[in-house]
Amino acid sequence: MNAFDKLTEHAKTLSHFNHLAAICGWDQAAMMPSGGNDARSEAMATLSVHLHQLQNQPQLADWFNDAENQSLSAQQQASLREMKRQWQQATVLPESLVKTQSLAGAKCEHAWRSQRSQNDWIGFEKNWAEVVKLSQEEAQIRAEVNGCSRYDAMLDLYEPGVTTAQLDALFSDVKTWLPEMIDQAIDKQAKQPIIEASGQFPATAQKALGQQVMQLLQFDFNHGRLDESTHPFCGGVPTDVRITTRYNEQEFTQSLMGIVHETGHARYEQGLPKLLAGLPAGEARSMGLHESQSLFFEMQLGRSRAFVSHLSHMAAQQFPQHDSKLFELDNLHRLYTKVEKGFIRVDADELTYPAHVILRFEIERDLINGQISHRDVPELWHQKMQQYLGLSTAGNYQNGCMQDIHWTDGTFGYFPSYTLGAMYAAQFMAAMRQTVDVDNVVTSGDLTPIFSWLEEKIWRHGSTLTTDELVRHASGEALNAKHFKRHLSERYLVK
Repeated sequence: MNAFDKLTEHAKTLSHFNHLAAICGWDQAAMMPSGGNDARSEAMATLSVHLHQLQNQPQLADWFNDAENQSLSAQQQASLREMKRQWQQATVLPESLVKTQSLAGAKCEHAWRSQRSQNDWIGFEKNWAEVVKLSQEEAQIRAEVNGCSRYDAMLDLYEPGVTTAQLDALFSDVKTWLPEMIDQAIDKQAKQPIIEASGQFPATAQKALGQQVMQLLQFDFNHGRLDESTHPFCGGVPTDVRITTRYNEQEFTQSLMGIVHETGHARYEQGLPKLLAGLPAGEARSMGLHESQSLFFEMQLGRSRAFVSHLSHMAAQQFPQHDSKLFELDNLHRLYTKVEKGFIRVDADELTYPAHVILRFEIERDLINGQISHRDVPELWHQKMQQYLGLSTAGNYQNGCMQDIHWTDGTFGYFPSYTLGAMYAAQFMAAMRQTVDVDNVVTSGDLTPIFSWLEEKIWRHGSTLTTDELVRHASGEALNAKHFKRHLSERYLVK
């Protein structure tokens, strides 16, 4: 067996353990009784250490050196590149730090579930201080190896090749036009009548509606399922994708669009190249591209009039006890494109969402780079919410800096992926419209041409192409934020 084949076999072994970790993580969030958390956390920490040991086996360096001298196909070269990238990311951290981070993150995340609802910043801060300290240690180690800033080193885990300087430029531009566009959209919509969802919308009916929409989006239920959790997410593996949402029986719109969003993640996973299953090259390229697929489903497709016309019929059938005027196309579309300045990122509309992301990016950038303390976060959050959305979070931790799950386990560097994803999604839709009659396809109810385009341009490539190569392949150009601005302007100011 040559070196490349040995590396391939080793990567598939890692994939099998990551498969089990993913399903255990889903169970911990969606099904596990709270009393099982300590034992599960210990087991997951042990698994993390085992994975770390596998990734740090001394013979791997020799195998990579030997494989780089082999005659490989273009696909094999890409596979080798991705295996080496993941190996280099894993080998820089000491085993003790990996285990300590896993335990601290699990403890903080589990306590956060109740602390958030109690607005208990003091209790949360005690656990989070350790998570931040360990994340800064990780960032310092990675930065020294990569020769970059701490935050750039963390960004590279989620967005290979993206730098703080690039994000500063992108987001600085967005801040020049976004606040005014938000105010203009709100003023315009104030003149439009709207019927708000009210009354009871049973969770069972909401779930049935969600599954109906997932079928429209061609989700493969033989290789995935829908469940409920505190924080909506998509997990599992391509052959067993687990998505979750949360239900509010006082309204149905948020959970439904959350399902559409997570189905976008899931379809990307289900569409990844089968021949590269278990290999890094067969995985999603970056979190920004992953978010581009969920936001393509939710924003580009899900909130279009053509798609909402399907939702109006389905919702009317699932909730016959409600006034049918609520579900009429014009009203439902206004509900799904309503712009409102709010506290909660996951409930934010498409137009205000980038403000939530930019706020988090600026805070975590300075936190990881050591320019601020974790104790500064509540006040900085309050200041930036006032600046970007005109809202106060003074003393309101549960709707402020404690609202997200990401920071509880040290996932720093992830938040920019959301707005990068929105930009990619707008660019992909602009490119798709050049060859696909998107509106008529959606109206027909058979969305196959849309998914065929995504499969050909994005899904089937996995990570065999770099992010920039993939974006250029799909759209004919590098990331161009003008498509995002144009999309928002056309949807919220022109139409």
